[in-house]
Amino acid sequence: MDLSKVEFEALVAEMLRRLGEDPERDGLKKTPERVVKALQWMTRGYGVDPCDIIRNAMFQEKHESMVLVRDVDFYSMCEHHVLPFFGKAHVAYIPNGSIIGLSKVARVVDVYARRLQVQERLTDQVADAFQCTLEPTGVGVVIEAYHLCMMMRGVEKQHSKAVTSAVRGTFRDDPKTRDEFLRLVHGGLSLL
Repeated sequence: MDLSKVEFEALVAEMLRRLGEDPERDGLKKTPERVVKALQWMTRGYGVDPCDIIRNAMFQEKHESMVLVRDVDFYSMCEHHVLPFFGKAHVAYIPNGSIIGLSKVARVVDVYARRLQVQERLTDQVADAFQCTLEPTGVGVVIEAYHLCMMMRGVEKQHSKAVTSAVRGTFRDDPKTRDEFLRLVHGGLSLL
């Protein structure tokens, strides 16, 4: 066990003491170790470059219509309260000579989600990674999420959902493309 892990576990034990708990009681003896492992797992996105994921999965292809991966489940941690937020991401792009493996769309979402985040930044980061690396004609990202910081504390609104979007290129500039994207995200059919 390296010193940083020992120090991290000591901080968790101190937090438990400050909450009025005894970190030496049976149910809590291994809690500092478990909390450290859980936090490391939930924030593992810092060690990965999402643009490398895209670069390593690009294929030359003359496809000129929208590619949409909808309902990508994700889990993240709000940087304000270090409480989870979770939901679905919908990511679309219009290729400009290159496509990527569809599973890589979900992997890019996961890398950014597995950092301390705010939903607005997460949405922009996903869109920017695809726009800058894949260089498509356009990118659209919609993220819908439930935030435990709103559900468990503060206003305690159990059914509120935050929705954010980021559009680049033709998704921003062409109302028909943006409309098709939003209808597909919400389960409608495109008018072709």
